[in-house]
Amino acid sequence: MMQPQVDEHLCSVFPNEVGLFSDYYTEESSYQFCGHVLKITQNFSADLGVAAPVWDSALALCQYFEEQKVSFCERKVIELGAGTGIVGILAVLLGGDVTITDLPHALKQIENNVLANVPSSWAHRCQVRALSWGRNHRHFPSDYSIVLGSDIVYLPETFSSLVQTLQHLSAERATIYLSSKMRSEHATDYFYKEILPLHFQCQLLSRNEEQNINLYKVTKKN
Repeated sequence: MMQPQVDEHLCSVFPNEVGLFSDYYTEESSYQFCGHVLKITQNFSADLGVAAPVWDSALALCQYFEEQKVSFCERKVIELGAGTGIVGILAVLLGGDVTITDLPHALKQIENNVLANVPSSWAHRCQVRALSWGRNHRHFPSDYSIVLGSDIVYLPETFSSLVQTLQHLSAERATIYLSSKMRSEHATDYFYKEILPLHFQCQLLSRNEEQNINLYKVTKKN
């Protein structure tokens, strides 16, 4: 299904700008990964801003899980900056005990998508919580074995807070999967090449040249 066209540059620079989504509308889309059909609702509005759409980087991460037959069984997982929650929802369906997080204004959209996709008998394995990097991350445990993030590296002023949050959340042997559109104007490449390696081992797993999306596996340094 065709996705609504959103100006990514404006969205990332002005995430709270009322004029970005002056008209409220809802888009319902279906995606199939790992044998599961995900029905995702996107609520485009000034309030949600960049949290509204399913971004290509999220789909790239889901595609990687399918290609690599990744299992989340008996794994404690957290997704950062979830937006629609599509990545975290897939992790639940693949067996994970998943906490899906974003800022408070995005939680209702995530909760509705969880209800639409996660069977009630699995609801105990999924929770939706507000998380502001660098502020309330210490209200969360430090034993997640998998941390997920798609298109969360685009505002340089948040880079330090994001690193602090990743350090706190991830267990000693945790795997962090980060999928990003490599926007030069937002210093995304600088984050992965200069900032993140100061604190973590960072491995490029795949690159989509056409969409300019990189997928990284990040682990704590020994």
